[in-house]
Amino acid sequence: MSILDRFQKDKTSGIREDMDKDVAIEVEDLVMEFKVTKDKIDTLKEYVIRTIKRNKNEKRKIRILDGVSFKVYRGERVGVLGFNGSGKSTLLRVISGIYEPTEGTVKINGKVAPLLAISAGFDKNYTGKNNIYLNGAFLSMDENYLNEKYDEIVEFSELGEFINYPVKNYSKGMQSKLGFSIATAIQPDILILDEVLGVGDIKFRRKSTQRIENMMKDGVTVLLVSHSLSQVEKICDRCIWIENGKIVMEGEAKKVCNAYVKSSKKK
Repeated sequence: MSILDRFQKDKTSGIREDMDKDVAIEVEDLVMEFKVTKDKIDTLKEYVIRTIKRNKNEKRKIRILDGVSFKVYRGERVGVLGFNGSGKSTLLRVISGIYEPTEGTVKINGKVAPLLAISAGFDKNYTGKNNIYLNGAFLSMDENYLNEKYDEIVEFSELGEFINYPVKNYSKGMQSKLGFSIATAIQPDILILDEVLGVGDIKFRRKSTQRIENMMKDGVTVLLVSHSLSQVEKICDRCIWIENGKIVMEGEAKKVCNAYVKSSKKK
């Protein structure tokens, strides 16, 4: 039986009306904007001309998230749906603390394990060991805790002596193994997943999937972005559908997934 099948067997049907109403994540009137250049500079001549005219840095704002508000209650498993460019991954990065919102608030109640681009945040010139402490600090783990967990992180990552080599010499798979091992070294209250349910080679994927499964069985709150609707329906109690940075539908997972599929056929 696959990890998804196990979750489907245990998952509460529909929205859990009898659940503990403690709020794990509260997002209110969230706006996220980025500044982008209006056009690119292709030649050195154009760069010099624009420097003289002082207009090489003309920028405009694009709004990725526009007034997003929702709550995730403790123990819920909530999926986030949306077409490419809808703002899903940006939302998870704001909630994880990677981006500072332009407007609005995000309130988190508990320890967060964000499994996003899990090798992001590494300094490629530092060793794997150095990056354990660097990445761990970003995830709010103090030095004493990392000292206690260091051997466990290295063992789980399967990097062995490579832990003392610069990360720039690692393959993508090795970086993913280390990133996953660091991010899951804590016992989180909230698990944030962006298309991640297993990383690395076949052996490590089995092990990492088992670790995520154990976290979910312990009642961890889950916020999941995935393009796999079958995955979302089997894991999640509820779904939030985002389009053009706004919530267009929120509710029981199957209903939202069905509406999302119908919408995709019209595009």
